[in-house]
Amino acid sequence: MPATGAGLRVIHQDDRLLVADKPAGLLCVPGRGPDKADCLSARVMAHCLDAMVVHRLDMGTSGLVLFGRGPHMQRQLSMAFARRQVHKRYEAVVAGLVANEHGEIKLPLITDWPNRPRQMVCHERGKPSLTRWRVISRDKLAGTSRLALEPVTGRSHQLRVHLAAIGHAIVGDELYAPEAWVQGRPRMLLHACSLVLEPVTDAGACAFDSPVPF
Repeated sequence: MPATGAGLRVIHQDDRLLVADKPAGLLCVPGRGPDKADCLSARVMAHCLDAMVVHRLDMGTSGLVLFGRGPHMQRQLSMAFARRQVHKRYEAVVAGLVANEHGEIKLPLITDWPNRPRQMVCHERGKPSLTRWRVISRDKLAGTSRLALEPVTGRSHQLRVHLAAIGHAIVGDELYAPEAWVQGRPRMLLHACSLVLEPVTDAGACAFDSPVPF
């Protein structure tokens, strides 16, 4: 049953896994220093002691995060991610009016070491990365497009870098969007809205959704 309290919204919990809805601006795991101790994983563990992190969202991204109950399920779910048995969909508002209705972005990514945590496109040394996208709507007055996004690979900052690379940075993205698309924005407009898990145990497949808050 969904549960809300102490800055935590749990949308599903059973003896195998837990799914939480992370707000924008909250770390997934602790950062360096006592001022960065508050995070989603700490809040989840206070609610469910054996819940263990399986994957992460960027601090500025909101939406669904999956936790395994205990080390065995954490390993099972981590392997499911590696085998691409977990399908995630995001929704974003991006700068500009996207011309086509759908498409793919195939650009190799690598860490921009002198400018960490930034990532960058690198055709020589980058890891293969694939994002599928589809236009949901366009706002001609605002000059923005709303996209459904499917990261087929799971590189750090993949959606953010891929969209910026094709000239449609995510609105509010302080790392990759032009300043005009960041100023006055309360948050980055990126939300993990759907998570579908193929069967990794005899319990079968499961799907979870989170309404987009923007």
